[in-house]
Amino acid sequence: MSSLLDALGTLRVAANGWSVEILDQTRLPHELAMVTLSNWQAAAEAIVTMQVRGAPLIGVTAAYGLALALHTDPSDTHLDQAASGLLHTRPTAVNLRWALETVLSQVRPLPSTERATAAYALAARLAESDRDTNHAIGVAGLEIFRSLASRKNPDEPLRVMTHCNAGALATLGWGTATAPMYLAQQAGLPIHVWVSETRPRNQGAALTAWELGQAGIPLTVIADNAAGHLMQRGLVDVVIVGADRVTSAGDAANKIGTYLKALAAHAHDIPFYVAFPGTTIDWTISDGVRQIPIEQRSAREVTHQVGRLASGARAEVALTPEGTAARNDGFDVTPARYITGLITERGICQPTTEGLRHLYPEAIR
Repeated sequence: MSSLLDALGTLRVAANGWSVEILDQTRLPHELAMVTLSNWQAAAEAIVTMQVRGAPLIGVTAAYGLALALHTDPSDTHLDQAASGLLHTRPTAVNLRWALETVLSQVRPLPSTERATAAYALAARLAESDRDTNHAIGVAGLEIFRSLASRKNPDEPLRVMTHCNAGALATLGWGTATAPMYLAQQAGLPIHVWVSETRPRNQGAALTAWELGQAGIPLTVIADNAAGHLMQRGLVDVVIVGADRVTSAGDAANKIGTYLKALAAHAHDIPFYVAFPGTTIDWTISDGVRQIPIEQRSAREVTHQVGRLASGARAEVALTPEGTAARNDGFDVTPARYITGLITERGICQPTTEGLRHLYPEAIR
């Protein structure tokens, strides 16, 4: 990863030992700003406004949100209020629910005097576990990169396409889809990354381009609509994306626009991989298109754009005629049949129930 991002981190406990500092991702790539969260409501607001984003980071932020709540008031009433408020911030990423349930199950039986300390310790373990998990995802993904690169001219880089930001910014370190990229760089395996802009919030253009650029990984930002064209021209060797929720049958929900890339990759026989931790699997559902809730975000994210003016000032500008209606689905679902393989911290598997259960046998009931 970049030394700057590694030094900053996406989330950390403040010097006072209880409040939480986050890297405000709505200010990137033009400004680095840390924001302090002092109560669970601030944590919830940070998730809603996408100051923190990415399924793993959302989950850990929610865990710290419960710790903040218990620091203020360790009662059952306050704990339940905070858990409910945090749960309803964003509906698609299943890591949010998992993290809340993990903390609740362990702190609820404790005496009120011990709850806050236990919650902070557990949130810290979740954060460290996420970093280790993502590194393991990177190790598995690097083997795919090596195999694909072995079929190319040694002088040519492996051409990787990604969508949205499943990077170190979306996690507590390494990222999911980006972890193999960072490890490839460390191993001396040349790669070039096609970074799709990811409208309407531009997480690819603003965030993935920033973090890969900080690390010195060669990249080119492309318009979302250029992805199929590049695949058709033979300029893409592999597509790798993250996920916010994966069904027990291998369907994957990711940022809107992922499905179109999967279709294009399928049409041109280009491998399409989804990288995620086991905590992103929702074992309770099997049909992603019908059962995964899709977040509906503000139409203003479509009709307006935030950027930096020539003066250096940050500003929002209108893109559409005043009063124009817009729809803003935050995610789409890629059916398993369009996915080449799933990359997890436990290895790589086919996008099937059998494949996932082979890696996670404890999920079989």
